[in-house]
Amino acid sequence: MTAIFDFPAPPEAPNSDALRAEVRAFLAEELADFPPRERALSWTGFSADFSRKLGERGWIAMTWPKEYGGHERSALDRYVVMEELLAAGAPVAAHWISDRQSGPLILRVGTQEQKDLVLPKIAAGECFFCIGMSEPDSGSDLAATRTRATPVEGGFRVNGTKVWTTWAHKSHYMILFCRTDGGPEDRHKGVSQLLVDLTTPGITIRPIKDLTGGEHFNEVVFDDVFLPESAVIGTRGDGWNQVTSELAFERSGPERFLSSMALLQELIGRLSQQPGNERAEVVIGRLSAHLMVLRRLSRSVSGMLERGENPALQASMVKDLGADFEQSIPDIARSLIECEPDQTAREEYAATFAEVLLSVPSYSLRGGTREILRGIIARGLGLR
Repeated sequence: MTAIFDFPAPPEAPNSDALRAEVRAFLAEELADFPPRERALSWTGFSADFSRKLGERGWIAMTWPKEYGGHERSALDRYVVMEELLAAGAPVAAHWISDRQSGPLILRVGTQEQKDLVLPKIAAGECFFCIGMSEPDSGSDLAATRTRATPVEGGFRVNGTKVWTTWAHKSHYMILFCRTDGGPEDRHKGVSQLLVDLTTPGITIRPIKDLTGGEHFNEVVFDDVFLPESAVIGTRGDGWNQVTSELAFERSGPERFLSSMALLQELIGRLSQQPGNERAEVVIGRLSAHLMVLRRLSRSVSGMLERGENPALQASMVKDLGADFEQSIPDIARSLIECEPDQTAREEYAATFAEVLLSVPSYSLRGGTREILRGIIARGLGLR
């Protein structure tokens, strides 16, 4: 582990404490009436108005060049804002994907036209993206993609289906991962990424209700959809290298270990009313230690990204370890406090417990299944 993560986190910024205090003050006011059961939704909670307010304060696109609406701040400044938003359970889903990975991908390999079109609107908190990666029957095996963009005069005709596409029904754009050349046997060759305006004719978006009763997942069907040649992001046929680099943004952030924070905070609040409970003190101490280690690893990956490196291995490790941590919290809570989870309960602890308990199975699926991640880790360590 030491050799794999033998690099520094982003350097401490002199104004990071002031920034953290500023964000906390904003959240204390903005989320004053936000109950724990809603805070438990965190980065799956959608509020266009909240994202716009963050954009007005310069807390989206923080590290981007000013010419595209960014603020040229450090990776640590961005990390500070991300941590505070997630720890508070803020509804960040509207801008999250745009800021976290779609915008950075376009900034890195997009055309000037693409950058001018979407980046300033993302920075303002007014442009939302979804990710067109997963497909029916293929799980986390991206190389098995069957959605095809067939070259035609002036562009492509796209046919296929994407699934588990978070907030597609409220997004403006999708970055579509699809095959443009060759056949399925080529696996990692001949795949590309395309910028898709979701108002384009031929696109059908259908909601998928999840275990919690929410409808943020979607199935997106492309039926002979025409996209111009200018839709290609980066290099045609180089989609595999681009998407694996993009996944480092998706898999390494604090959302990979802070998703259960609303329940953890409620649990600690309950236990603080039981002085002398030695077992609870040991458990909370262990969770705190795990959280500090995950935070250090995640911040280190942020440092790699800032230096332009591709931390696919390290990001996969953060995501895998983070999912284990997040998924353990409901069981730990159950072992310490007897409570029947109930989404409709008036009592906030029971409702928050239910919301997190129903959500945790997804934590080791979204962003790549545990099996896929451990395969990446094994190959990176030379064990496979």
